[in-house]
Amino acid sequence: MEYFDMLKEACENEGLVFDATMYNNFIQYKALIKEWNEKINLTAIIEDEEIIKKHFIDSIKVFEFPYVREAKKIIDIGTGGGFPGIPMKIVKPDSSIVLLDSLNKRINFLNEVIDKLELKDIKTIHGRAEDFAQKTEYREEFDLAVSRAVANLTVLLELCLPYVKVGGYFIALKGPSIEDEIKDSKVALKVLGGAIEEMLEVNIAGSDLKHNLLVIKKVKDTPKKYPRKAGTVNKSPIK
Repeated sequence: MEYFDMLKEACENEGLVFDATMYNNFIQYKALIKEWNEKINLTAIIEDEEIIKKHFIDSIKVFEFPYVREAKKIIDIGTGGGFPGIPMKIVKPDSSIVLLDSLNKRINFLNEVIDKLELKDIKTIHGRAEDFAQKTEYREEFDLAVSRAVANLTVLLELCLPYVKVGGYFIALKGPSIEDEIKDSKVALKVLGGAIEEMLEVNIAGSDLKHNLLVIKKVKDTPKKYPRKAGTVNKSPIK
């Protein structure tokens, strides 16, 4: 029951209820991660306790920002193995979540997780963030975008902010040293219609993992030309 207690405490710290169904979902999810990780590269973190702390609890920490509990439509961009989107769905079942990733093997894995855990109102998209942000059904349609993808903040802003409706938020899960990235992203923030609201430091008990939740509010519409086509965003970030 040790993992149950760890997950329960993490949820209760964020004002979330945790129950046996959620616990069983996490345990099944962990087993699927380990099984699939032998076939495709999902994560370098393979020990049970490390998966619980550094993937599941780390994802739950997104709820440190209170608005996340209210958000109904959420998109996880560059979700990889489903972080933070699937843990968010497990602990907040009434949310509607889209998981976007560019690698089809990972999408196949995520679809199996959704199927085995019998999660409802969650879907996957195989494709690039640059392309789907230009589609009417996704553009500025979400209360919240989240990303734990390893990318420069200026790049992430261009990929993620176009999905967020005005008044909504984008939360970037970043490492402990992001001051330079924040300085470099000032122009991009202004151009794309975002404003930094706060930065929350996240620590996980019994873990050396430290990071920040960078909370960005969408204050005005993103100009239609953003995001630019695939390849351009990385090669020439907005300066």
